[in-house]
Amino acid sequence: MFNGQKIIPAVKEMKDFERVLKREEAYFVVLEVHISQLARMRKAAREANKKMILHADLVQGLKSDRHAAEFLSQTIKPAGIISTRADMLRTAKKNSVLAIQRMFLLDTIALHTSYQLARSVEPDVIELLPGIIPSYIRKVHEETGIDIVAGGLIEIERDVRQAIEAGARAVTTSRHDLWK
Repeated sequence: MFNGQKIIPAVKEMKDFERVLKREEAYFVVLEVHISQLARMRKAAREANKKMILHADLVQGLKSDRHAAEFLSQTIKPAGIISTRADMLRTAKKNSVLAIQRMFLLDTIALHTSYQLARSVEPDVIELLPGIIPSYIRKVHEETGIDIVAGGLIEIERDVRQAIEAGARAVTTSRHDLWK
């Protein structure tokens, strides 16, 4: 998964996007973007042989519904789509786009709701936030049988190491110093 890439840069602004295009690693996540920038970003990423994973719930100017999911999957065609919404994830899977369910560790109710969504949708990957709780990385993987990517509050190399040692396939982070 992710061709063995352990750290997946998370892009929040265009200068980060330009920086990622120059890197060796293929995969990166786009966190916040305006809908008008998507086609240009897709083109630039493909020309640089990069695989864009798009956080669909954070696309400005786009409603997170089935029609938006079809537009992203069929027109933008990212390598993956991250979402908390079932329709978005199901549509991504139907269109052979990597479906990544974002799961927040807020409390027991949120965790069980996320488990129900995972059982219903069967995403390809779960992105677990915050990614700094190794025991939950293991627990969520054991409960769902789905590969885990850790994200959120990853601030130092030790956070990356602990997440990977706990079973995360990769870590997403917007911290440039950890992109190495």
